[in-house]
Amino acid sequence: MDQTADSAVRPRHDFSRLINPRAVAVVGASSDPSRIGGHPLKLLTEYGYQGKVYPVNPRHQEIKGLACYPDLAAVPKPCDVALIALSAQHVPEIIGQCGAAGIPFAIVLSAGFSEVGADGKALQEKLIAAARASGVRLIGPNCLGLLNLKDNVRNGFGGTLQLSTLIPGPFAMVTQSGGFGFGVVAIAAYYGVGFNYAISTGNEADISMLELAEYFLERSEVEAVVVFMEGVTDGRRLIAAGERALALGKPIMVWKVGNTDVGRQAAASHTARMTAGYELYQAAFRRGGFIEIRDIDDLIDALKAFRARRLPRSNRTGVITLSGGAGVLLADRCIEHGLELPPLADATASEIRQFVVAFASVANPVDATANGYNDNFASYNRLIGTVLADPGIDQIIARAPRGSAVTVWAQGLIEVARATDKPVLINWPTAPDDHAEVMQLLEQNGIPCIPTPGRTVHALAALNRFAQKKRAFGQRPKQPASRLVVKQQLDLPREAATLGEHRSKQILKAYGIPAVAETLLSADAVAKLEHAPLPYPLVVKIESPDIPHKTEAGVVRLDIRSLDELKTAARDIINAARNHNKNARIDGILLQEMAGGLEVIVGAVNDRYFGPVVVFGLGGVFTELRKDVTQNFAPFDVSVAKEMIAEIKGSALLHGYRGGPALDVDALADTLSRVSLLIADHADRIAEIDINPLFVQPAGQGVIAADALIVLK
Repeated sequence: MDQTADSAVRPRHDFSRLINPRAVAVVGASSDPSRIGGHPLKLLTEYGYQGKVYPVNPRHQEIKGLACYPDLAAVPKPCDVALIALSAQHVPEIIGQCGAAGIPFAIVLSAGFSEVGADGKALQEKLIAAARASGVRLIGPNCLGLLNLKDNVRNGFGGTLQLSTLIPGPFAMVTQSGGFGFGVVAIAAYYGVGFNYAISTGNEADISMLELAEYFLERSEVEAVVVFMEGVTDGRRLIAAGERALALGKPIMVWKVGNTDVGRQAAASHTARMTAGYELYQAAFRRGGFIEIRDIDDLIDALKAFRARRLPRSNRTGVITLSGGAGVLLADRCIEHGLELPPLADATASEIRQFVVAFASVANPVDATANGYNDNFASYNRLIGTVLADPGIDQIIARAPRGSAVTVWAQGLIEVARATDKPVLINWPTAPDDHAEVMQLLEQNGIPCIPTPGRTVHALAALNRFAQKKRAFGQRPKQPASRLVVKQQLDLPREAATLGEHRSKQILKAYGIPAVAETLLSADAVAKLEHAPLPYPLVVKIESPDIPHKTEAGVVRLDIRSLDELKTAARDIINAARNHNKNARIDGILLQEMAGGLEVIVGAVNDRYFGPVVVFGLGGVFTELRKDVTQNFAPFDVSVAKEMIAEIKGSALLHGYRGGPALDVDALADTLSRVSLLIADHADRIAEIDINPLFVQPAGQGVIAADALIVLK
């Protein structure tokens, strides 16, 4: 079942003339190189750009030795990009002129649009209308432009763009923060990691970060895309981009910021309180070919690892050092990051014993001891090669030696690494400028060198996460799974409303989701009962759309075992309901059978940016406290539902934990899939679904919903 059918197939725009234009018109050009209209001229004329540069300013005949044009209509053709450095109010008109002049792209450096309030937002809407009417695609406004270091195009503004230390490389950066993102490119260059392209997207009035990321993924010279994001407005497109990254085998390094001050919805359901913006981004990142980045070191280290173009076949890792303490530390970090350190094969251990000193350790990690210094590390390279040849090892971390023979060692290691397709990462044991030429030699030959044990393992773990996702993606069924239930027509109120529990369960039952047996009676009918309509023990509840959280309101009574208890409970909960909310509508008394099993919560929300999302976690009083929940994007099939179930930390409770019975995981997965179909089929009306608790019973006995709430738009 395709979760992203609405956005997986999209027309892709060709941005080749944007990133490598034949000519650039600088609108608002200035003779002062420190001004926003003057600095781009310096960048376009002094850093090797091979295209034409056309200053546009009616007050000048010539700027910087270049003919200056009064308007865009006078600019020679062809011209592919207009770089606009004018006050905001003039920009929409200029975009119209771009269209009339046949200029297909604009980069709007100007600020003063949606970022400054209502008036700016109105001006940005005018800008968008001008772009659509003229057919011009634009970057910005409120951006710093773009870098194309591969073709010497520095088309923008800012101090970072004029650095001579920037270097090209097989990566592309798309950033919603131009100043910060370009700064990252500069820092990466210092450590030898180059970017062919970097684009600041600003307010994204037209061209979005996601559209550019999709474009760069498809370019053959780009091996990974880095995105620095505050947020997106099309979550399904983000998911589709992640899946495309897996199909192409190119990671998207995603640096998501603005995660801690996320306002949660003031909604009725528990489910809505468990889904904030960042949780949904994390769910999208888990599904696709994303590697989440939290700092510049993370990014540089991971890019070094991916630049070697080797993905491991599994997480089985060999650790080789000349220091026992370093080996233990590396081993600890590997286990913490989910990397396995299996014992070496007997044949491998026997071979190693033939050439290492007697007191060396041939376990994993392997400690060659300082004895390797005695033969210019020839035996150390032999050791690395032998471990790499072990069929039970799919990647290694080796700690680099130091000393006068380190260059000879590096040359030998390069030959060892060439004989295998397994990743080899070097933990650099000293300052980066200590034998810096050796580090450079290794990295030029596809052997990443990373300082500190923790950072080295973190980079290798990133490589493994992507490789594991890619393998799983390749194993996904190519054809969508059949639906468990066809789309049902639901009799829903036309207006926005919170439905009572009884009505909510009827909707669940329409999608085959089992619920407890129950009957709804008026208070008078309960008072006149001569016998219970259902077998004891019973649960007695208020039925009211205005009291969604019944336990907190004190309007639930459990384990009712006689008619007198039943009638007393009914009177008590009516009084409690009136005390809780004197204006609450009371639709009756709900009598239902008692149910048992492991409590879980299953719910769904219709998110503004990601669309319908299903949430699953353990139930009970710790649901929101523990936050042991997972999310996925509806609709999905049973196989995806089982992956969700396995993701929560408490999933062991479903499989016979500490002698308990194994529970009905198949029925639980079936229900999760049905909830996903319900919310997806009726996303135009259903805002939230909350099933809490859903009781999971022993294997073969199914699941049953004891309480439910549906909120309509």
